[in-house]
Amino acid sequence: MAKIKYVIKRNGATVPFVQDRITNAIFRAAVSVGGRDRTIAEGLSNQVVELLEGRFGKDRSPNVEEIQDVVEKVLIENGHARVAKAYILYREERNRRRKKEKSPSEQRSEYIPWAKMWTVLDWAVDHEINTVEKLNRRIENGEIAEIVKEAEAAYAQDLQAVTDSIGERKDTIKLVIIAGPSSSGKTTTTNKIARGLSLQGLRFVELNLDNYYFDLELHPKDEFGDYDFETPQALDIELVNQHLHALLSGKEVLLPYYDFKAGKRYLDRTPMKLGEGDIILIDSLYGLYPPLADGIEDEKIKVYLEPLLQLKDNNGKYVRWTDIRLMRRMLRDATHRAYDYGKTLTHWHYVRSGEMRNIIPYMDTADFMINSGMPYELPIYKPKLMDHFAEWVRLYRDDPLREDAFTRAARVHSLLETITPVADDTIVPKDSVIREFIGGLELE
Repeated sequence: MAKIKYVIKRNGATVPFVQDRITNAIFRAAVSVGGRDRTIAEGLSNQVVELLEGRFGKDRSPNVEEIQDVVEKVLIENGHARVAKAYILYREERNRRRKKEKSPSEQRSEYIPWAKMWTVLDWAVDHEINTVEKLNRRIENGEIAEIVKEAEAAYAQDLQAVTDSIGERKDTIKLVIIAGPSSSGKTTTTNKIARGLSLQGLRFVELNLDNYYFDLELHPKDEFGDYDFETPQALDIELVNQHLHALLSGKEVLLPYYDFKAGKRYLDRTPMKLGEGDIILIDSLYGLYPPLADGIEDEKIKVYLEPLLQLKDNNGKYVRWTDIRLMRRMLRDATHRAYDYGKTLTHWHYVRSGEMRNIIPYMDTADFMINSGMPYELPIYKPKLMDHFAEWVRLYRDDPLREDAFTRAARVHSLLETITPVADDTIVPKDSVIREFIGGLELE
């Protein structure tokens, strides 16, 4: 019986066959419907490989679609109907997205915050920083300090709109959710909103969703075999919802505690009960994920963050928000998690895939949208990251396993080449959202 050595991707590239990717795909589908036994996924994966080896000889490698067909067959024949349905739906969603990516005229636009974008664009035009050329001109004219001041003032104005609205509804609002994709600036924004509202006499009680993660061994993994914390299925959403309802009805709950070093959750650890006038504050990637606050309507305000930078490059294309967040996360991961920049890059497409499934589709349910993008952050990032992107372009150019990393690296490298650098990051205020990523954040 021939061993499977290679897989043919949809673009025709031939890459090494890795069984763990099948195991992880099955396990992720199982997790999405409440399954948590990875050993079952491993056994099913073995059956998939056995069938593939029986079908394909040494002269032909299976393609991705053929492997997925066998996965569906094994799941159904072993009686895992719900897992098979989740796997099929995910597969269909990916196929649908790929088809639409091939036809720009058919791209979905309902998730794009057009009204907010126009506001940000209008501001950028007024301040002569809506193109790279104009941004560079102002920097070269010695106006970087003014750009920083103008950008921070616009961000502060967004924050003020949120705090004013919450203050006006302080007698009814009991839950404030700050949501947004990775590296959108949730931590700083949450702290600033809490600080602003404390000046109005409101008291926030934070519900840290990190403590609701499942034990590490029950976590879904990405396709590199790393544990995936960037999916709502990694969190015990049902328990979060139960605790929210209990707290808002005046009951005391016992919060769990998650030990990240041990990768283990301990239930019923910390008592929590809302006092008179207390407001629950949640800062989470998945704050807008519907099951989290299901059944809680008039008592909550939802805020969504994104670096909605309206900056055209020298080719007339707008800088991608996801590229800004990628650079932010590289810097933050290196500073706070001792991650290599390259690891962040090579895993970013999994982050992005999760965002497109579980974050972006719900942005239009937010009550407020805050722009955390700063026009001056690209000049600050260039001296820190430019050489790394140049190296990744060289390393991944002909690597079919790193096609996504190469595409992103080449795009960002091309952009940074056109940006006038600012090496002195002391111009960044100590309480700026940018400090969340480059370090040195100091909040009162």
